[in-house]
Amino acid sequence: MSAETLSPQPRSNKQTRKLAMIIASVLFILIGAGYAIYWFVALRHHQATDDAYVAGNQIQVMAQIAGNVTTIHVDNTDRVKQGDVLLTLDPTDAQQAFERAQTALANSVRQTHQLIINNRQLQANIELKKTALNQATADLVRRETLGKAAAIGKEELQHARDAAVSARAELEVALQQYQANNALVLNTPLELHPSVQHASSQLRDAWLTLQRTKVVSPIDGYVSRRSVQVGAQVAVGNPLMVIVPADQVWVDANFKETQLANMRIGQPVRITSDFYGDDVEYTGTVAGLDMGTGSAFSLLPAQNATGNWIKVVQRLPVRIELDPQQVAQHPLRIGLSMEVTVDTAVQNGLVLAEKPRQGVAYETNALTYDLTPVNMLITDIIHANAGN
Repeated sequence: MSAETLSPQPRSNKQTRKLAMIIASVLFILIGAGYAIYWFVALRHHQATDDAYVAGNQIQVMAQIAGNVTTIHVDNTDRVKQGDVLLTLDPTDAQQAFERAQTALANSVRQTHQLIINNRQLQANIELKKTALNQATADLVRRETLGKAAAIGKEELQHARDAAVSARAELEVALQQYQANNALVLNTPLELHPSVQHASSQLRDAWLTLQRTKVVSPIDGYVSRRSVQVGAQVAVGNPLMVIVPADQVWVDANFKETQLANMRIGQPVRITSDFYGDDVEYTGTVAGLDMGTGSAFSLLPAQNATGNWIKVVQRLPVRIELDPQQVAQHPLRIGLSMEVTVDTAVQNGLVLAEKPRQGVAYETNALTYDLTPVNMLITDIIHANAGN
């Protein structure tokens, strides 16, 4: 075969390579243009950070009274319900104080009842003294008439005058005694008398102290960071353990200050966790932006006025509320790392909340005791010692 027959082959390869490069260049241009359009339409409205962590309520459990720990009913990772007994303090001292308070109430009721009886007795004594005064006055009138007629001696007339004065003084004393005793009674019913009310209040306090020897969980959750041990002497306010509710969690995402210009309350958020991976995606909402950066609220905040100043881009915590159903289906733990992406396209939200929160954010009634049993006990003690 001649050389003229082989010459078109290199030329054909060169044209093919040129066409391939043109096609590749066009593809790259189209991909770049497509990405630019996608960034302008969608990506520029998304702000993302991996500096985000799960946060939540950590309820410190503390004793309301001092005492020695006799029993511990739970340990770390245990599930507890609101009102469950976590630990018990030695109730001996509280039981003794409770019994003393019952005795004090009974004694107060009897003393008050005695005051009421004395009031009636002193009223009868006043009537008796009035009768004596009337009799002494009548005797004096008769003797003064006889004295004018010289029918009796001056000494007998003076005795009659002294008897009238003495009867009047005894009546005054009886009146003062009645008023003094009545000041302690003032027609107040026995059960409403201040001394009885005071003793009743002390009995309620003693009963509450006895109930508080059982330390209960204020909320549903999981036990963590238990530090108390059996036999330990605990004081009021000492942290004993922590209860972490699984449904009261949120995400604190620390965005750079350069990412916050278009961030608003209520914007939708997509969240993934390192714990579950990309297979589980949470949806959330921007709940608010904190009022200070992490460095500003640190234990030793930066002092930039010292002269050795280097500008560092600050981060501001943004609170992300999670979907409760998703959290229930895929529980999170406090401190887990999260990746957060906020869609900032919607700009009709607020930067800062303008109205106070409506209603109660968190509450518990586990530490509120029903006083019906002790009130019934107080009623029984009063009736048993009133002498009715």
